[in-house]
Amino acid sequence: MAGETGRIIRQRWRDHWRLMLGIAALSTVLSALAWWGGWLDDLERGAYDQALTAFTDGRGLSPTVSVVVIDQGTLDGIRANERYTLNFGTWPYSRNLWARVVEQLEAEGARAIVFDAVMDERSSDASTDLAFAQVLRDTRIPFFLGVSTNVNAQPLPRADFDAAPPSPLAPPPVPVATPEAAPPVGEETFPEEDGEAFTDTPDDSVLPAVTPEEMARALAFPVKVQGHAPPLLEGREAAGEHHVPGDTDGTRAVRHPVPPIPVLVGAVDGFGLVDTETDPDGFMRRTRFAYSDGVNTYPTLPVRVAAGLFSAEKVELSDGLLRVGGRQYRVDADGGAAMDYGGGPLHERFHTVPLLDVLDGWVRRENGQPSGLPREVFRGKVVVIGGTALGLGDIKATSFLAEVPGVMKQASVLDTLLGDGRFITRTPLAVDLGLTLVVALVSVVLLMTTRWTPLEIAWPVVLPVGMYLVAGLVLSKGWHLLTALPSMAGLLAGVAAVAFNHLVANRETEFVRAAFSRFMEPKLVEQMISERKLPKLDGENVEISAFFSDIRGFSTFSERFKEDPRSLVRILNTYLTRVSGVLLKEGACLDKYIGDAVVCLFGAPMRQDDHAVRACRGALAAKAEVDAMREEFRAKGLPDVYTRIGVNSAVNFVGNFGSEQLFSYTAIGDGMNLAARLEGANKAYGSVIMIGPRTYELAREHIEVRELDRVRVAGKTEAVTVYELLALKGGLDARKRATVERYHAALALYREGRFEEAASALERLAAEDVDDGPTKALLERCRKYAESPPPGFDGVASLDK
Repeated sequence: MAGETGRIIRQRWRDHWRLMLGIAALSTVLSALAWWGGWLDDLERGAYDQALTAFTDGRGLSPTVSVVVIDQGTLDGIRANERYTLNFGTWPYSRNLWARVVEQLEAEGARAIVFDAVMDERSSDASTDLAFAQVLRDTRIPFFLGVSTNVNAQPLPRADFDAAPPSPLAPPPVPVATPEAAPPVGEETFPEEDGEAFTDTPDDSVLPAVTPEEMARALAFPVKVQGHAPPLLEGREAAGEHHVPGDTDGTRAVRHPVPPIPVLVGAVDGFGLVDTETDPDGFMRRTRFAYSDGVNTYPTLPVRVAAGLFSAEKVELSDGLLRVGGRQYRVDADGGAAMDYGGGPLHERFHTVPLLDVLDGWVRRENGQPSGLPREVFRGKVVVIGGTALGLGDIKATSFLAEVPGVMKQASVLDTLLGDGRFITRTPLAVDLGLTLVVALVSVVLLMTTRWTPLEIAWPVVLPVGMYLVAGLVLSKGWHLLTALPSMAGLLAGVAAVAFNHLVANRETEFVRAAFSRFMEPKLVEQMISERKLPKLDGENVEISAFFSDIRGFSTFSERFKEDPRSLVRILNTYLTRVSGVLLKEGACLDKYIGDAVVCLFGAPMRQDDHAVRACRGALAAKAEVDAMREEFRAKGLPDVYTRIGVNSAVNFVGNFGSEQLFSYTAIGDGMNLAARLEGANKAYGSVIMIGPRTYELAREHIEVRELDRVRVAGKTEAVTVYELLALKGGLDARKRATVERYHAALALYREGRFEEAASALERLAAEDVDDGPTKALLERCRKYAESPPPGFDGVASLDK
């Protein structure tokens, strides 16, 4: 048998190999066009994120980089400390605070300090800026500062690195802040905030001037590039701003660095760009190492730090390599690379110390006491200072987490530059296209030669999963292998192969029709062909139990997710999956989903003598599952999924209903209508599960119920008794049993028209069992009827909805 199958497959390859190669090549071309057109970008980013989180291991705590975090505890602690507030103000703090931090980190033995923020606005008191600059000159620890860019910043002249560097500014001595003096507050901002262009100082007698040429040499850095140019600093103009020459649509402009306060030039060891680098979806995945404004080249902050620590006079980008000093790193051909975060939260990747602890350590050291800081956290480490409090507005998203402090990027890139040097880079384009062609060819050959229906069905799932596993294994080695491109080509080739298989099947059907029509009645031949694939359009009358459930207030529920429909779909899928799962365990046949509603049949198509008992067990199991989900959703801050259920047993007509194109196995009849009405009637009675009289009759030996009322369905004259399903036999606790007995007694008074007596009994019952919905509903009706008795009262309620 296996040999015969192999022979058939080989024959199909010989007959159609040219067509298979053509389909594979065409699928590759179409997928490549979609890729270059940007249509697969979102799919690729999603696949990359999943593979990165699944196949890259956490590195543990970095041995080279630590982070001082400006967290919410720091903001609150400084605000609550009167002396700190007096000396440093509230956020943004006086630059005297940063001077104290620098002194303390030097005392702790830090290798360098990297400030992931900018200082481009002067303090109201120039002496605080001068004092900070003087501290930076007096300390031996290298200090690196961030620089942002802005379309409104004035361009700097071309930096002349052959000229002599500017002499360090020698400002006049200024008083250092003491605990009794409160200096004015300086202004530090994070990269997202636009700064202003460099202008003259307010008091030239206090702050020395820096020429534009000196500022250019301070901010720019020699970057030697071969094969491509650094990316241009492009940005959006603000509304109402002038049109930029050469900008065809009037919306793009070149950004230029916003100079730091001049007094820091010569005091800071280096400046680097800290602008946000995100993909179109807002996630931080990649970084570039240098940018250009068309005049000068500016390194990013981590590169500038590495260049300073490695005593590099220039940075080189060529042949897919980044060279800084004596070290080199593999990067993409465009001069960028994906970041290897090495795990999830900031605190799991780096030693983190709140800024408040560093400040407290400085105070203790000044008082002759030990700082109390763990020296191993700072000694020999490059310390990055950055904000993590939500109020600072420096929260981004990565492949691992939706909310990550922006300092995570700077610390991760810097750790890679100083550590193992491994960024995540793209595989060569030739490899991606070659793999795409191979995947397309394998897809079309497998499907066209085997013509196996299960494989045709499974291939759209098997192929992406297989590509995900392959790409994940490659990613674990530091290479980003495209996933969406080969997957798309394979799926296109698979669709073409399945279409070909069905075309062949249709031709075989025509052959059967032509061959047998000469020996059989044509109508019988057509019937034979059609019955081989399609079920009959008939049915039968069968007693079944119908199950209807619905989420209370689903419209309000879904309104909360109108801006995020995908989350609504995920929640609804979870709800339907779990409710359906417990029903299927009781032998239910899933009829249909109507939005959030679930419709099931017990007793068809498979006959079940105990269909009513199964339906009751299924309803109780569904209620228990929903109760568990409600607790889980409440813990996650999701909306409630309070569910009402109706069950009714009756003879209905069941079978396939629909057309030749679409079938639906379902049931029709009054019994189905009553089940749907019972589900909705729970709202009026405050109950969860309501069952009809025939269900109670069939399952009464196995369940605990409460007789709720006698109702008359709209369009019917006969009244029926409805029940609240409470538990399986023996599962009702004594307290609830007492409630049910007292409810039945009050219900008897109500049916006799003794509304005031019934209301009095129900009031006592409501006080003892405040959560009992049917008690509240009947009590409200008795009070209403006691004030205005209905004419012709017969104890039967109308079930209109």
